[in-house]
Amino acid sequence: MARSAAVLRLIWQRLAVALPTLVLISMMVFGLQKLLPGDPIIALAGEERSPQAIEYLREKYRFNDPIALQYVHWVADIAQGDFGRSIRTRLPIGDMLAEKLPVTLELAVFSMLFAVVIGVPLGIVAALRRGSLIDFGASLFGLLGLSVPNFWLGIMLILLFSVHLGWLPAGGFVSPATSLLGNLKSLLLPSIVLGAHTAAILMRHTRGAMLVALKQDYVRTARAKGVKGSVIVLRHALPNALIPVVTLGTLQFGELLAGAVLTEQVFGIPGFGKMIVDGVFSRDYAVVQAVVLCTAAIFLLMSLLADVAYVLLNPRMRT
Repeated sequence: MARSAAVLRLIWQRLAVALPTLVLISMMVFGLQKLLPGDPIIALAGEERSPQAIEYLREKYRFNDPIALQYVHWVADIAQGDFGRSIRTRLPIGDMLAEKLPVTLELAVFSMLFAVVIGVPLGIVAALRRGSLIDFGASLFGLLGLSVPNFWLGIMLILLFSVHLGWLPAGGFVSPATSLLGNLKSLLLPSIVLGAHTAAILMRHTRGAMLVALKQDYVRTARAKGVKGSVIVLRHALPNALIPVVTLGTLQFGELLAGAVLTEQVFGIPGFGKMIVDGVFSRDYAVVQAVVLCTAAIFLLMSLLADVAYVLLNPRMRT
């Protein structure tokens, strides 16, 4: 009962902060796109444009209204689930988001799985073998994971596994409805590229949290009682060490969604990242606004889930 009350109280507190933050982000997104060079209406009118056609398009897309009024109309439409239409493709942006979001979500999930499977066990072993060659190798992996750019790592993996070995496709995306095996092959390399940075972060935090947990009094007491080392690690130290790692991983998942732009561009994956790049190059600012706003909303949601997870896992936070 106390846990449910603490969670509900936390949710209301975070929503009280998240909603104004989302409004501020929407204002920044809408205002900054007005500063971008070029006129999307001229691009939409085409080469054989006439003044009458340009004026008609400006009226149709409310470009003649004051900026404040344009923002109000834009927010009101979004509140009703209408993100407008793409100037380039004439398609509803909401349908485009519904088509591209599952692709980026799937890529983020696979990347997070790779990061957890590699980063967490490596951090645990590095903490248990502190000062050994394993610890040195784990620290080197963490340094490389944080330092190597995604686009360079992606190109190197393509050269190795696609060009020289021919094991995996160099790019593209296969829907799981078309071929489950093809879907796994198309996402393997980009998942490694996108998840390497997160794996390095999880490894470093897991190692640090485990080192702290192994120095606690309850661990020394368990050792004094003759409890096996594996039991001490798995039942006493690890559950407490993973509390901050779980909350960090939730936030990192939100960052994976926002950071997939370069990875999707390198591998030609038709997700949110490629959608926003195409929107910028074609001056389709309505698409750019929608993608950035949705990404910000997802990140705020993951931040809320991280706070809730921390309260659920750490009883001291409920008071």
